[in-house]
Amino acid sequence: MASSSEPMSDEAKRIRSYLQAQGAKLPPAALVDRVQAAMDDLRLALDAVPADRMAERPAPDDWSADEVMAHVLDSGAHFATSITRAIDGEAGLALRERTGSGAAPHHTAAEWSARLRAERQPLFDRVLRADPGAHLEPVIEHPFFGMLNWREAVLFLRIHDLDHARQIQAVAAALAARPA
Repeated sequence: MASSSEPMSDEAKRIRSYLQAQGAKLPPAALVDRVQAAMDDLRLALDAVPADRMAERPAPDDWSADEVMAHVLDSGAHFATSITRAIDGEAGLALRERTGSGAAPHHTAAEWSARLRAERQPLFDRVLRADPGAHLEPVIEHPFFGMLNWREAVLFLRIHDLDHARQIQAVAAALAARPA
């Protein structure tokens, strides 16, 4: 994992530029809408995984759909705490990319989607109540994208969800290519 003292890759610079430009331009309701659309992409990717194979890894070093979603929820909860604290004016917060923590719980696609929506709703409610112009100094440190303000960090959830939706799509494709 790149530290904030290492130079940013061109891809990280491109994503950071997107987060900054869109985070500054979009009102909080649009930020929430973008994240919710990415959550829909996660749901669609999950729907492509056979229900009885959610816990199956396509290869020994790959994550199962269950493991990916456990990570999405774990990371999302961590990010939500940092974002909420930044909205409240706290400084010196860090977003750390979190990894799987061993055995993931098994859920259906619908259950994972419902859990994600339920866990994200308090953050969305807080973002929608926030003063869109307050506390915009970058106080949340991301390991790849540097210092972000709370609006940029909300938008990062979209990037994170879309990345893991692609990962789940790859899991579904690998499982489809291999009989159960």
